[in-house]
Amino acid sequence: MGDELEGEGLTQARAELLWRLHVAGPSTQRALSEALRCTPRNVTGLVDALEAAGLVRREPHPEDRRAMLVTLTPQGEKLLARWREGYEQLAGRLFGDVSAGDLRGFHATLSHMLEQLRRQ
Repeated sequence: MGDELEGEGLTQARAELLWRLHVAGPSTQRALSEALRCTPRNVTGLVDALEAAGLVRREPHPEDRRAMLVTLTPQGEKLLARWREGYEQLAGRLFGDVSAGDLRGFHATLSHMLEQLRRQ
């Protein structure tokens, strides 16, 4: 993953912001700040860099004149489509022959572990 990001000129934080937009759709910088658990100033820097790379753009929010929405550009959409394809291929290789019941158990266990880590 690090090699892929480096090849795209991206950091882990920038990639996480792009993935968040891919999953959640256009978002305000405030919402991105909350979702990524970082400061608004940090999100501004991430968005500035991604905008300069042509992967996102800022647009006026249709309902709140004070806010801007961050959206993926067509170039950003293409990049995330490639990532999604790679993600699905890897998931197929890792879990393709695992039964649905075993996957549910694995998911439950992993969710429990993550919740325990968050509480720490």
